[in-house]
Amino acid sequence: MSTWISRDEALANLGVRPQTLYAYVSRGRIGMRPDPADPRRSLYRADDIAQLTTRRARGRRPSAIAESAMTWGEPAIATTISTIIHGKLVYRGEDACVLSERATLEEAAGVLWAHPEPIRFASRSNETPREGGKAEAFSVLAVLAANGQASLGRGAARLHADATAAIAALAASFGAAAGTEPIHLRLAKGWSVKGAGVDAMRRALVLLADHELNASTFATRVAASTGAPLAACLLAGLSALSGPRHCGAADAIVLLLDDAARLGPERAVERWLAHDRPLPGFGHPLYPDGDPRATTLLAAIDTDEAVQRLQEAVFTATGRRPDVDFALVALTRAFRLPSDAPFRLFALGRSVGWAAHAIEQSQTGNLIRPRARYEGPPLAGEGY
Repeated sequence: MSTWISRDEALANLGVRPQTLYAYVSRGRIGMRPDPADPRRSLYRADDIAQLTTRRARGRRPSAIAESAMTWGEPAIATTISTIIHGKLVYRGEDACVLSERATLEEAAGVLWAHPEPIRFASRSNETPREGGKAEAFSVLAVLAANGQASLGRGAARLHADATAAIAALAASFGAAAGTEPIHLRLAKGWSVKGAGVDAMRRALVLLADHELNASTFATRVAASTGAPLAACLLAGLSALSGPRHCGAADAIVLLLDDAARLGPERAVERWLAHDRPLPGFGHPLYPDGDPRATTLLAAIDTDEAVQRLQEAVFTATGRRPDVDFALVALTRAFRLPSDAPFRLFALGRSVGWAAHAIEQSQTGNLIRPRARYEGPPLAGEGY
């Protein structure tokens, strides 16, 4: 079970000033929660502080810096596409939450791709309607990847065309109806969603379009750096996204909601914390004051009482606010979307960002190839 210590203990262990401690918290490197005995004070996760002190003791050798950058470290790849700054998600200088008030995913793609012409992820009207789902998405991208043209040495215009075709195919695989309308409208037709749910889906897709250098985007850029076809780059991103530590939180959130319905939200939260189980859907290392994507999306949803009560119970117990995964589950419940809608919406929205990063990476011409720090047995007969 996690150990939490006071501010004075944290400062003493780190040997830093309060401003530095708060900077670590804001960058997601030290967990913080209200003190149950005095909500005006804060407690800090001892494990995070121990890791920081260990890393500092190892010094700032190039190898140590590179290793630390792989795990919630400092920015390791330069990009003009997106960033998180002062608690806001920014797409090429535009606040993503503000953009989501009016934009479609196609318009968000225009921003992230710096594309001067309107973008359409159109699909042929004679395509057979699909039930949609994760397996079909993997299958569709795998076929395109196997038959795609390498991205190496090709111009941005051709890469944009490849990306547009791959995302259109991905949308169809997730159940979007055929046509030339914006994807959220075609998804709504395919999923039989009407009214406010249609606009909430539009908003979600825009908010999910990119999120700096997350795990799936890094996987995409690694694939792009080898010159892989655009569809193969998106497939790399989709593979990373499918892991339970990236986009797999929805299932755990549903379990937490089920526990809250059976035991009551306060008791359910207490039990999860007592077993040192992280509360899925709450808190984000990059947003210590709350995930703005979740705030924006939840404002467009008439959430049910169970969702509201769980939010309140978690905040009272931990001070944590919902993240975008929780908002996607709330969206799914509110408008009775397919049970795996959180994954479909996440993957489809994020495919736009993956494409932007794949194209940017391929244009640099650089291969992403870190070195390993070997800790295995020495070569037989030699010591080193």
